[in-house]
Amino acid sequence: MPTHTTQFFVDLESGVWDTQVSGDPHAQLELLSADFLGVYPSGFATREEHAEQLSDGPITTSYSIVDARLIEVSEDSVLLCYRADHQPSGQDETESMFISSLWVERDGRWWNTFSQDSPVGP
Repeated sequence: MPTHTTQFFVDLESGVWDTQVSGDPHAQLELLSADFLGVYPSGFATREEHAEQLSDGPITTSYSIVDARLIEVSEDSVLLCYRADHQPSGQDETESMFISSLWVERDGRWWNTFSQDSPVGP
């Protein structure tokens, strides 16, 4: 089983969020596996489609990862589950989502291979 802590994966996940704050699609592509799949309220997204949302710049002003939980799926796979409180660029209100993010180690490097976002209900 992985010997990394929950914080290790929160730090990796924060890297994905940081690219949304900086608006850097190339940096985001460096974190997502070639076979990445995103499942969102708007539908499915490939790695390229996920990064494309940054083509016009930042989409997030700020974020926080709250109540992170780690599920060890296999020796080289973990599921990071958490609530994200974030402020989309150009908006005054903070939004919250529950996120499940699958990280897989391949050739000694951890890759984000899957992410599912679920809006927090009323």
